Amino acid sequence: QVRLVESGGGLVQAGGSLRLSCAASGRTFTSMGWFRQAPGKGRELVGGIGWSGSYYADSVRDRFTISGVTADGTVNLQMDNLKPEDSAEYYCAASVYRPRLYTEGDVEHWGQGTQVIVSS
Repeated sequence: QVRLVESGGGLVQAGGSLRLSCAASGRTFTSMGWFRQAPGKGRELVGGIGWSGSYYADSVRDRFTISGVTADGTVNLQMDNLKPEDSAEYYCAASVYRPRLYTEGDVEHWGQGTQVIVSS
């Protein structure tokens, strides 16, 4: 049985930092990453890590850093210089055969989500 367990998240002021962690078990993964979904919006890719390294959405590049080892089932998201528009539910995501994630349709396994709220 595949499980993705997230930790971290919470409330922070604009300009602050948060760190999310995800521990996955049950399979060997080829790519892992983070998506987020704000109220009334679709789920979007934040970034991920796979065979070719890490990658990020333009909106978070230079502020967020992804680390981890997909084969070990771990992926972390360090979020710095947070903005109110970063407020969303953040989901850990994983694939057991894709080299990287592009959209939610590429994801086979999801975490339960963790909330991030950035106050202005």
